[in-house]
Amino acid sequence: MTISRASTKKSPWLLRLHTLFTYCFLYAPIAVLVLFSFNTDRRNASWQGFTLDWYYSLFHNEAVLRALGNSLKVGVAATLISTVIGTMAAVGLSRFKFKGSGIIGKLVFVPLVVPEIVMGVSILTLFLSLGVKLSLITIILAHIAFCIAYVTITVRTRIAGLNPILEDAAADLGATRWEAFRLVTLPQIMPGIISGALLCFTLSFDDFVIAFFNAGVGSSTLPMTIQSMLKFGVTPEINAISTIMLIASITVLSVFAIFRFRR
Repeated sequence: MTISRASTKKSPWLLRLHTLFTYCFLYAPIAVLVLFSFNTDRRNASWQGFTLDWYYSLFHNEAVLRALGNSLKVGVAATLISTVIGTMAAVGLSRFKFKGSGIIGKLVFVPLVVPEIVMGVSILTLFLSLGVKLSLITIILAHIAFCIAYVTITVRTRIAGLNPILEDAAADLGATRWEAFRLVTLPQIMPGIISGALLCFTLSFDDFVIAFFNAGVGSSTLPMTIQSMLKFGVTPEINAISTIMLIASITVLSVFAIFRFRR
């Protein structure tokens, strides 16, 4: 009992110390990145002073703005199409049993476990064999190919927790199959759909490997532009881009958290 009480008294302090160390290890590099985005020293070797010049030059950099526009186009298009197809696939695999449904359900996990470089090369090989010219469209199609899996798995997890009797009850009250899905099932799986959509947009917006293999001339995305800028060293301008992307990600997650809390 003495050992148990002693360990009970010490464990909270050890747990707090371990938690503090873990959070510092995870977020200290991000804090340094944000801090040095306001540094006057272009070499980022040491802190020289506070400035907003890097954000000003960033918003006047045509290459960065063009790449940002491409990333937004790819992210939004891939998210919308993947969310629709992935939701339909999740409902079909969860509600209907047909020959080969088990195998198809397991094949959904393949894009999640296949390395990105293999995924990128395989999609590129498909485009070249079909004679498709690489462009922004090919990047969107490539991103849809791996984003569908994330939506399908997320929505299927949500559907698994629903009671199918609710749809039968709606049918007994005179609702058609579409009305039962739209008025009963869809509102309940909407958090899963939104989660999958946000996950798709984040993965698509941040992707470099797959976009690199399937991008055409003039269709560079923001991660590709950042990678080309890194060849000349890590400048505060790159830190500024990363800071803006970080703020945008936090904003999206905060909006989703508020939405789920109100739901």
